[in-house]
Amino acid sequence: VPVLIPENYVADLNVRLSLYRRMADIGSSEEEDGFAAELVDRFGSLPGEVENLLKVLAIKRLAKQAHVEKIDAGPKGAVYTFRHKDITDPSFVLNAIEKHGNWRLRPDQTVFIMGRLDDPGVRLERVKQSLLLLCSG
Repeated sequence: VPVLIPENYVADLNVRLSLYRRMADIGSSEEEDGFAAELVDRFGSLPGEVENLLKVLAIKRLAKQAHVEKIDAGPKGAVYTFRHKDITDPSFVLNAIEKHGNWRLRPDQTVFIMGRLDDPGVRLERVKQSLLLLCSG
């Protein structure tokens, strides 16, 4: 999935670099929404590459919050590997697995989320939504 600010969207390299730096500092979905609105105001409708970039940044932020160290997503589903040393109470993971019939705890203590994820855009959105579920308990 292309994740970038295209040159034909923001022509000036210094402005693009500045936007990337600002994106790296986004700490919440509210800040992300505000940043996206600013981009639309300044440069027009968001191209798919920028939307993907914002989703990837949100996924990274949510993964950190949910103590997810690694995400492997493919056409059949996604596998989440947790930072076990950071999890003091594993009940939030177990509760999420219990609530969702298509989530499985694997013997290697990773979580497999089953589902058709053939389309890369759908894959990004599905991973983001499952991380939101993990973060909400």
